[in-house]
Amino acid sequence: MAGGSFGPAGVAKDRADQYQGRVTCSVIVACIVAAIGGSIFGYDIGISGGVASMDSFLEKFFNTVYKNKKHAHENNYCKYNNQGLSAFTSSLYLAGLVSSLVASPITRNYGRRASIICGGIGFLVGAALNAAAVNLAMLLLGRIMLGVGIGFGNQAVPLYLSEMAPTHLRGGLNMMFQLATTLGIFTANMINFGTQKLEPWGWRLSLGLAAFPATLMTIGGMLLPETPNSLIERGLTEKGRRVLEKIRGTKDVTAEYQDILDASELANSIKHPFRNILVKRNRPQLVMAIFMPAFQILTGINSILFYAPVLFQSMGFGGNASLYSSALTGAVLALSTLISIATVDRLGRRILLISGGIQMVICQVIVSIILGVKFGENQELSKGFSVLVVVVVCLFVMAFGWSWGPLGWTVPSEIFPLETRSAGQSITVAVNLLFTFLIAQSFLSLLCAFRFGIFLFFAGWVTIMTIFVYLLLPETKGVPIEEMILLWRKHWFWKRIMPEIDESNSRQITRVNQGDTSRQEASL
Repeated sequence: MAGGSFGPAGVAKDRADQYQGRVTCSVIVACIVAAIGGSIFGYDIGISGGVASMDSFLEKFFNTVYKNKKHAHENNYCKYNNQGLSAFTSSLYLAGLVSSLVASPITRNYGRRASIICGGIGFLVGAALNAAAVNLAMLLLGRIMLGVGIGFGNQAVPLYLSEMAPTHLRGGLNMMFQLATTLGIFTANMINFGTQKLEPWGWRLSLGLAAFPATLMTIGGMLLPETPNSLIERGLTEKGRRVLEKIRGTKDVTAEYQDILDASELANSIKHPFRNILVKRNRPQLVMAIFMPAFQILTGINSILFYAPVLFQSMGFGGNASLYSSALTGAVLALSTLISIATVDRLGRRILLISGGIQMVICQVIVSIILGVKFGENQELSKGFSVLVVVVVCLFVMAFGWSWGPLGWTVPSEIFPLETRSAGQSITVAVNLLFTFLIAQSFLSLLCAFRFGIFLFFAGWVTIMTIFVYLLLPETKGVPIEEMILLWRKHWFWKRIMPEIDESNSRQITRVNQGDTSRQEASL
């Protein structure tokens, strides 16, 4: 790589039209295996709410909630309001927040695969502890270990997918993570439906089966190739080029290889990525890394998915009916993610986010009106209105599934330059898990306090985030990952913040790097 007196400038030249290659079996298989990491996140989201509504589980660990649930005249909105029960769900996400920050230097210095493997092992340990739990302390320790697994997995997997995928299919392949997440949710709902009949140990089976996707993730991490971006960043340039040629299916990868070389030179000059991420050059990406994951959670989706059985029981659905309804929402979420995978690289990110946001607002307002007019303190919804609520909730979930669900992960993972990519993804995951923790811990209390207004609360946030996307998020469709830095300089707002490029220095760096590339090609 370039040396001498020139300071590293990163990618300063648009080479996107020179990128060569095709979609190869190796990159498809690698992305599918890596995306399994999303299934552990989804499985936990789906399993927690179902287990939290099982009588045998509540009677053993949360006896107060169990008694309230059985009380005939308990306030419909408040009978599950218990901070201990909320802590069971939300403790995982606080642990994930911390571990995602720890994962950043591991991902950067030892590769994306190392963090994927660590995530799988952490989740395996957590699943074993939860399945064997004999008291609340053991249960919460298991949740914390699951959080460690999710923190590492969510930090590394989206990065892995973004770096392995060819530019023209990056959105779709990156969404394999969200598809795996949604399939994990649906699978968990189906398992809960079966295990709730296995009294009194069905909940142990539900929690213990989390070991299956964790095992797949661990073994997959051991077998996967490392990304060329990570290899070159760590000085393994020749191996990085060989991997790049293999996953692109061609020897003509000079343009993409040169972009990665330029990016890795700047990356290696940065000793403190978290400090560097605060400089003006990275301001737009930092804003997106904070607001995109926060907004994803403030749609209210996790509240519905965490507590779907509890929510539907609160509305008067029977135990079996509530699990049926939550299984239906899980299936809708998985199917709608396929819509996003099929359209994201043709329609772009912005149109999906904006259209999804509009549909979510409409659905939440409708549900709020129905509950406000037809659902009182100790009443149950009529059969007709109950069905209508489920249909509208499914339409809400569908809109989320093609928009903020997958794109809340895809956009932050593809916008950072190499030198701050690992740190940026850690911030994305940490913010996501922080808001997940806050909403999970407070949702049952908010439901008790706001009642039907909880849906209006989330509708207000969806309105804000839709406007945010319209004004501040540029379209990233078809932009090479190492040239994303150039995109912000063309945006009407961010170009006012981005510093100017030293063009003469950039040209000198490019000439030196091209000389190095020619010598490396001659030696291969």
